[in-house]
Amino acid sequence: MAKKVAVIGAGVSGLISLKCCVDEGLEPTCFERTEDIGGLWRFKENVEDGRASIYQSVITNTSKEMSCFSDFPMPEDFPNFLHNSKLLEYFRIFAKNFDLLKYIRFQTTVISVKKCPDFSSSGQWKVVTQSHGKEQSAIFDAVMVCSGHHILPHIPLKSFPGIERFKGQYFHSRQYKHPGGFEGKRILVIGIGNSASDIAVELSKKAAQVFISTRHGSWVMSRISEDGYPWDMVFHTRFNSQLRNVLPRTVLKWMMEQQMNKWLNHENYGLEPQNKYLMKEPILNDDLPSRLLYGAIKVKPRVKEFTETSAVFEDETVEKDIDVIVFATGYTFSFPFLEESLVKVENNMVSLYKYIFPPHLEKSTLACIGLIQPLGSIFPTVELQARWVTRVFKGLCSLPSERTMMADVIKRNEKRIDLFGESQSQILQTNYVDYLDELALEIGAKPALGAILLTDLKLAVKLYFGPCNSYQYRLVGPGRWEGARGAILTQKQRILKPLKTRTLKVSPHFPVSFLLKILGILAVVVAFFFQLR
Repeated sequence: MAKKVAVIGAGVSGLISLKCCVDEGLEPTCFERTEDIGGLWRFKENVEDGRASIYQSVITNTSKEMSCFSDFPMPEDFPNFLHNSKLLEYFRIFAKNFDLLKYIRFQTTVISVKKCPDFSSSGQWKVVTQSHGKEQSAIFDAVMVCSGHHILPHIPLKSFPGIERFKGQYFHSRQYKHPGGFEGKRILVIGIGNSASDIAVELSKKAAQVFISTRHGSWVMSRISEDGYPWDMVFHTRFNSQLRNVLPRTVLKWMMEQQMNKWLNHENYGLEPQNKYLMKEPILNDDLPSRLLYGAIKVKPRVKEFTETSAVFEDETVEKDIDVIVFATGYTFSFPFLEESLVKVENNMVSLYKYIFPPHLEKSTLACIGLIQPLGSIFPTVELQARWVTRVFKGLCSLPSERTMMADVIKRNEKRIDLFGESQSQILQTNYVDYLDELALEIGAKPALGAILLTDLKLAVKLYFGPCNSYQYRLVGPGRWEGARGAILTQKQRILKPLKTRTLKVSPHFPVSFLLKILGILAVVVAFFFQLR
């Protein structure tokens, strides 16, 4: 008899978890508190309690070829970076194609998830839900928590003396929807993540003046990389990932600084990170540098205190007549339906094995999907999480002992701090390709480059030097997809299709990059044969 699985939330993580459950022959039931799918990516004009909220202009920071699910490429006419409405359209197509909506109970809130009395032997959970004022309970063999972590805003007001005296308007970035109503205002945005920079740029087109206050600064990248290709398709390759892993840290830090400063000198713009050698998530914003050049945005240090109408900064400068403060200060984790002991944060560390499983449970029947912040697209990441989790639930994969899992949690946290730092915003940070490979290895879906090199040179070159996207994890193992090789070899045409809206007569040329790739292939072949000796 198939195991019954409760899936909490019908956002990205919930949808892919449903599909993975169905693929493994499990019986999922998804509980979604709102009336529709999409989660974070479904824009609504009003902010709702218990639901993620975005502003109207949000566009993805990761490209379509790096963000699609592994056996379902996005339509080739879709733009490379998607407006939230376009991404939601993809999710709707995906849900319809795999007939997922029939598993979802909309307008149903999960009240509690508790162990059954015989949990140590059965691993079962009692899930209590509420729909239209009526409570119901049901027993499930496993639970997938897919409710996200962009719900409960973090506003550290105690860190800002005098805020109680401030006479203007202040709110968390979660409340921001569009720039209407901010015309002619002097606005201070606190924080320098992606939301902070997006909001500052958008407001600067209407406001009299916008300031960004940052404690540590940040690297800023463009979505556009070499030859105009999306940044992540150039950055996230196996070759680059391996290079970053084997190079001495001092060399890697120097290379990273040089790379980040190619587009703009961050020191000149007042943006250079305080600890520039941490591998923190950069800002993806094509407009911020130009708005700084226009003077529409000014970068300021940390706020020391507020007066009734002014902000005093730690360098003792003062900006007067501030009308609005936007706190783009991130989020805290909140799972009100779970016992605190199941998923908790202590000493800036999430005690979950590989960011998924609570190590101390007698039975591994509870998993958190999407409680992670990879340096790349979240969508392929949660898909591999769900593929592994459903196979653990089914008994096809097993977890190590609690002691081994806790040792891994501690070691992973130490590595995270070394690479990304200790700030709250980095608690869930992890490397991209390394983590994908780690998950794929658990289910036997990691491609064997050596074997492929001997049998399919063209594919091997794409796997090693090309973008490390989700199709790579459908070449072998459970869930193998016949279209994976074709999707990998045709991704360039899907990138260029939405750009080719004007026909040009192209003159033949021999790019230097092609010669470099040939040399790289030779180097890989030589290295492979030396490894065999």
